[in-house]
Amino acid sequence: MLGVWTTEQVRAAEDRLLARTPEGALMRKAAFGIAVTAAELLRELTGGTAGRRVTLLVGAGNNGGDALWAGAFLRRRSVAVTAVLLNPDRAHAEGLAALRKAGGRISDSLDDPDLVIDGIVGLQARGALRPAAAALVEAVDVPILAVDLPSGVDPNTGAVDGPAVRAGVTVTFGARKPVHVLNTTHCGEVRLVDIGLGPELPDPDLIALEPDDVGYAWRVPGPKDDKYTQGVTGVAAGSATYPGAAVLSCGAAVLATSGMVRYAGYAADVVRGRWPELVATGTVEDAGRVQAWVVGPGLGTGQAGRHILTAVLNDAVPTCVDADGITLLSADQSLWDARDPDVPVVLTPHDREFARIAGPLGIELGTDRVAATRALSTRLNSVVLLKGNATVVAAPDGRTLVNPATSSWLATAGSGDVLTGLIGALLATGLDPWLAAGCAAWTHVRAGELAAEAGTEVGVPVPASRILEAIPAAIRSALSHRVSNAPDTRVQHS
Repeated sequence: MLGVWTTEQVRAAEDRLLARTPEGALMRKAAFGIAVTAAELLRELTGGTAGRRVTLLVGAGNNGGDALWAGAFLRRRSVAVTAVLLNPDRAHAEGLAALRKAGGRISDSLDDPDLVIDGIVGLQARGALRPAAAALVEAVDVPILAVDLPSGVDPNTGAVDGPAVRAGVTVTFGARKPVHVLNTTHCGEVRLVDIGLGPELPDPDLIALEPDDVGYAWRVPGPKDDKYTQGVTGVAAGSATYPGAAVLSCGAAVLATSGMVRYAGYAADVVRGRWPELVATGTVEDAGRVQAWVVGPGLGTGQAGRHILTAVLNDAVPTCVDADGITLLSADQSLWDARDPDVPVVLTPHDREFARIAGPLGIELGTDRVAATRALSTRLNSVVLLKGNATVVAAPDGRTLVNPATSSWLATAGSGDVLTGLIGALLATGLDPWLAAGCAAWTHVRAGELAAEAGTEVGVPVPASRILEAIPAAIRSALSHRVSNAPDTRVQHS
């Protein structure tokens, strides 16, 4: 489990650590970590460090100081280092002196580098890059290593509202900040340098699941299990117009190791033809007992869809509501009356669906996706999974996790239907709904990665049917981390 702390939490922890640390020691430690990473990147890019060229983009403050000290350390590896000072009068004095003493140069131009180190702004900065910095960054045509965060990206929300650095690697210190999981597009690979901050940190504000968390949470059948004890998932999805949504949701539930899947809806013949192992009926009332329901994908928003959603909520088992189900709930608040408030509901909106259901409640999505997701979760007393390149999952008690995607492979029609089926299968096993949504999101991303790797096209989102086919391999990759000698860092079930 990866912890993520707000910039306020990190600054307070750093202040406590600085109070008992010799002056300058933490900066030099952080800078050494930057220099080591820069040297590794140079070797990957050019085969060595001697004679290679690195340009530092140096702003005022500590991030600029980190970059200058890193440049001094790189000079010891025979790297030619040039610093471009964006605000010379406010450049970190000790770092600048160290760079000059080591033989580094000061210049007004990029100096044809092999690698650029971004030390323009730090955690306290907000907003886009200023014109001079933006022009420099625009001219860079080599990989960029960012110090702590890519300049121009908001550290707490990951939002970008103008020119910003797009880094290949970001080196951060002591703790991950929200930007590192909310905007992987600009951060690139995030590497953490330990500066001894751990004992000073409070509980994390956010978490990101790792493969072992998912592997330990996934229910694996034992010798005494049968199809009922492994979880029976009900799927109320699809219609004559959109039968594919039912096929995809049901398929995800089947492949996610549900003991049994029961389908109820108007696409029964199509679903049965694709997944003969499930039990298909026409109505929720005839479906039989389930441990969890999935409702909404391809359902339609007319009276028939409203009736199905009401019947599912009346069944009083954990339920994942997606797509048309969310639209129905947002259009008619009385539908919530069918819900037992003690029975968990997971909502899985994309941005437009979020606006549809949250707008009437006075909750705006804006740039702070974490705050908005938490607000809606609390207001509706439901787990909310906000889809996006970084998926945010919030529980009514405030627990929040972020699952960053490594690419845009999942931006394809039907992909959300697959995610919904995964959540339903995990809910049926009795897993905590917040953790079920998080594990499903991780598995969904992993399946997308595997499907993309197996595909023939490069740079094109893979079809949802391929994502579906990759689910077993994605689950295996998580279960492979369930090793007996590994430390138990898994998220606890409720």
